[in-house]
Amino acid sequence: MAAAAGGEQEQLSTEIVHGGSQWFSVRVRRRLPDLLQSVNLKYVKLGYHYLINHAMYLATVPVMALLFSAQLGSLSKEELWDRVWLSATYDLATVLASFGVFVFTLSVYFMSRPRPIYLIDFACFKPADDLKVTKEQFIEMARESGKFDEESLEFQKRIVDASGLGDETYVPRTIASRANCSTMKEGRAEAAMVIFGALDELFQKTRIRAKDVGILVVNCSIFNPTPSLSAMIINHYKMRGNILSFNLGGMGCSAGIIALDLARDMLQANPNNFAVVVSTEMVGYNWYPGRDRSMLIPNCFFRMGCSAVLLSNRRRDFPRAKYRLEHIVRTHKGADDRSFRQLHFPPRLILHLCVYQEEDEQRFKGLKVSRELMEIGGDALKTNITTLGPLVLPVSEQLLFFMTLIKRYFIGGKKEGGSSGGSNSSRASISKPYIPDYKLAFEYFCVHASSKRVLDELQRNLELSDENLEASRMTLHRFGNTSSSSIWYELAYLEAKEKIRRGDRVWQLAFGSGFKCNSAVWKSMRRIRKPTSNPWLHCLE
Repeated sequence: MAAAAGGEQEQLSTEIVHGGSQWFSVRVRRRLPDLLQSVNLKYVKLGYHYLINHAMYLATVPVMALLFSAQLGSLSKEELWDRVWLSATYDLATVLASFGVFVFTLSVYFMSRPRPIYLIDFACFKPADDLKVTKEQFIEMARESGKFDEESLEFQKRIVDASGLGDETYVPRTIASRANCSTMKEGRAEAAMVIFGALDELFQKTRIRAKDVGILVVNCSIFNPTPSLSAMIINHYKMRGNILSFNLGGMGCSAGIIALDLARDMLQANPNNFAVVVSTEMVGYNWYPGRDRSMLIPNCFFRMGCSAVLLSNRRRDFPRAKYRLEHIVRTHKGADDRSFRQLHFPPRLILHLCVYQEEDEQRFKGLKVSRELMEIGGDALKTNITTLGPLVLPVSEQLLFFMTLIKRYFIGGKKEGGSSGGSNSSRASISKPYIPDYKLAFEYFCVHASSKRVLDELQRNLELSDENLEASRMTLHRFGNTSSSSIWYELAYLEAKEKIRRGDRVWQLAFGSGFKCNSAVWKSMRRIRKPTSNPWLHCLE
């Protein structure tokens, strides 16, 4: 009981809030749980299952080569020549059959292995300067709309001040209007601005025609009109009639990697094709005008943004490709009621959890964010990185991690079942597994820039340096939380700083409602020079 209470206490953090000279209050918050303290072996097994499926064919080639070379090494040049040409007798049927088997085996190998997926280039939309607001201007726009009382404005001000956002983020001007800004007309206008802006830049950078694109995947969580956003893009650019188009909605901030996974599957099934992935979110359409504090939080964090990515499976695009897609690992915790929506307790007590879209008591639509989000998201993160580990970590890190995991499950279990008189420090040393060093697997990290608090907890749990999360923190400060497109603003930051070299590995990590956590791993094909078009060019020294 004491150990359970101690573990619960470790996940809580306290904050003293001063209310003047007369009083103060102590605020208790739940921190992100330690991602690697309660690792489940089934997720480690799943990661190794992925690894073995992809590595089995490669493992047999060195063995066969070793046996063949050992056999040849036992013969001299004269003996080898005698056996091959002088002593051996060949007939035309044997030669043709052997050649046919060789060609067939080679063809099956090349046809069965997955095609490499290349990232040719990508673009991130940078709104016009007249949409740029400081934190003070944002609060003034909310006040001008006349939709919030002073208590709600003060709450939003406290959230914005502690959010990690800077004074140059972008919001649509309609949020200052006293009229309803969550209309289909305003949503379509904002969608056209950000999506066409990103795609125009992408087509200009890659110099391909819109009609050359065979696959189109668009993800936008909240705004899903009819006709769809993908249909709006096809109509605007007059794309070809047999294009494979998809529109993903309601999948949260991690939907960018989900769209990427869908595009990869489509490219594997359709050779010699281009795929475009568009990730965005509509800020004005999702603007909440009510007084529920848990639904006011998205107003303070979400900002305008959009990314457009061009993928290819054509081998002739290898010389001009920037990156090659190595792995995608997806984790979905939707089967857990705590992750999906809410828990019910008698008598008639409902505890809302995670992220959920609904109406408040005044019938205003909004996105409710739970105080338990850190705990629920931590479980999904733990599962995802545990599954990803065997695919990317060096062998030395995998062995150390696996050995300490086995020690924890067997030796630690025996001691707990044997005597309870041991010291707390000895039990902690036994139960604490080795934390893999993910800095050995990746050179750069693009973690979804959701909030300062989430980034702080991730940095603490994964033992990352300030430099590792520089791109995420800078994106949050400069552009805010742009939802599913934030990981691409972070990669654009790394390119603008000319940090990426040939062979560098980039880890994109995103998480969102459901609850979902997804990872994408890229390998740089060449040194990335400073691009001529980049949203960071005028921001960095």
